[in-house]
Amino acid sequence: MKQTIAERLAEHFTRMRAGSLPAATRHGVKRLLLDYLGVAIAGSRSESGRVATRYARSFGGKAQATLIGNGARVPMEVAGFANAICSHSIELDDIDVLALFHFSPPVYSAALAAGEAAGASGKDLVAALAAGCEMMERASKATNNALRNRGFHTTPTCGVFGATVAAARLLGLDAEQMTSALGLAGAQASGLMEMYGPSMQKRFNPGPTARNGVTAASIARQGFTGAATIFEGERGFCNAFSGEADPSQLVDGLQRPYKLEIEFKPYSCARPIHNAIDCALDIRQRYNPDLNAIARIVMTRHPDWAHYHQNATPRTYHEAQVSLPFSVAVALKEGAALLKQYTDANIANALIKRLSGRVEFVVDKRLPRGVSCKMSMELADGRKLVSQVDYPKGSIQNPMSDAELRAKFDSLAAPVLGEKRSAQLAEMVQAIERCDNVRRLMQLTAPAPRR
Repeated sequence: MKQTIAERLAEHFTRMRAGSLPAATRHGVKRLLLDYLGVAIAGSRSESGRVATRYARSFGGKAQATLIGNGARVPMEVAGFANAICSHSIELDDIDVLALFHFSPPVYSAALAAGEAAGASGKDLVAALAAGCEMMERASKATNNALRNRGFHTTPTCGVFGATVAAARLLGLDAEQMTSALGLAGAQASGLMEMYGPSMQKRFNPGPTARNGVTAASIARQGFTGAATIFEGERGFCNAFSGEADPSQLVDGLQRPYKLEIEFKPYSCARPIHNAIDCALDIRQRYNPDLNAIARIVMTRHPDWAHYHQNATPRTYHEAQVSLPFSVAVALKEGAALLKQYTDANIANALIKRLSGRVEFVVDKRLPRGVSCKMSMELADGRKLVSQVDYPKGSIQNPMSDAELRAKFDSLAAPVLGEKRSAQLAEMVQAIERCDNVRRLMQLTAPAPRR
């Protein structure tokens, strides 16, 4: 009998070993682990991160896994839930190339929670993270851009499969059990793009995803069976969520080493806005224009993202982080778009509000990439300043170096953990394959106890 897609994937992922991974994959997974931990630690101090942590601590139950930035230990499903929200709460998490989803909130949160509960080694963790990221990206390639265009959020809908595979490996599932876990993951796939606005809605989406991945793996290990046809079935994931899916992408090239393409964020906002910020910073550096003399800012965008992020009057930092006009304005004024730029003071700033109101949008399908931006700034004296960015900072073609990622980590983790503990955590990530128990890593993700 012909194997289903889930059965083929389960065999592939249960066979994967850290030692057989390409060096570039191992390095990429570790770069992302450092980035994830820094973002989650800082995110634990955000409004939404505090609520999620408080909620998780209210559960009680087995002390299986650590709440990042807090140190309390809670059931692994609850830890995955809260840590995923923390890591998505400051808009500095990673992205992929096709759909601009985020690997680490669902996959890394589930893996670290399950790995700590199971007493897994760092070497096992690396293999699980690589497997989870590959699974998530395969699901996205099979269903996007149609999935996103139907209103589904890729990070949770595809991320639940990656979270499940990562957790299943660390909990020791065999191929038959992982097949069931994938079916149960599909039953829990969810997440809508109706998430922009002043609320915390966007931060929430990865939380249930990480929790559901751990749940699917855990209950499958207990013998609960799931649908092996979850991907290609008539009412399965591909047909239900996409309608224009190519299920072959889920298993294409399984016999070859998989090339993960992970991009990183230098700015604390939605990824499709980064090109516009780079345009603004480029013009600021090259021309140093008088900001009070700016008459118009015309943003030409590709149709893929042209109708997103247009809110010029954000009311909260949640809205500001998905506002292209605000992000451009604050970058022009302050020369940066980091966490400290997305504040109530800047939202109320008269110059930033005026510059935000000067932004106009034009759609041009001739731009080379979905995230491409061309900024044309018109000044009161008639001059026009132009910048176009197709590959933003942090992209594969314009990458952040290891040193830049470490500096980003230090800036996020040190204010919470202190410089010494932050450095210890970064050093353990670099040598994670030599870590005998994931719990040793997670113990460093909270401030040291006071003596």
